[in-house]
Amino acid sequence: MNADSIKKVDEHFMSEALDLAKTALACGEFPVGCVIADGDTVVARGHRTGTAKDSGNEIDHAEINALRHLCAAKANVNQSTLTLYCTMEPCLMCFSAIMLCGVKRIVYAYEDVMGGGTGLDRSGLPLLYRDAKLTIVSGVLRKKSIVLFQRFFTESGNGYWADSPLSHHALSQRI
Repeated sequence: MNADSIKKVDEHFMSEALDLAKTALACGEFPVGCVIADGDTVVARGHRTGTAKDSGNEIDHAEINALRHLCAAKANVNQSTLTLYCTMEPCLMCFSAIMLCGVKRIVYAYEDVMGGGTGLDRSGLPLLYRDAKLTIVSGVLRKKSIVLFQRFFTESGNGYWADSPLSHHALSQRI
């Protein structure tokens, strides 16, 4: 596949992840969506849950929800060809889970300035994490993702990460 084809595929699947983020936002949740693809086929999906009405759930991230679906379907999936698409950079928890599930490529839209894990220096970590071979692509449909975060942080009643470095960063972005 050439670079233009890869870019089109990445944008297609990121659009699907953005649709899931919109679903989360419509439910009052933090607007993160995730799609896991094997080639040109979606094998798992998830969106953020547990943030509506300040429930304090820090486990049900979009990536974790998608990985749960992936684990249920693993018998039919070749882990070495998987790409995870997420509207926000995976946090440390999700980044670790992604590596443990064998996903080899991560594509995300919007950087998590407060808790993103993809830039972590893994050289001092245990072998399991240090030697995981990953390709990471950032900024795919970034502006579309930022729009959702700006909507979330400006709508009344959304207290999740309000007045945080993440909310300040999102609201300072010019679209």
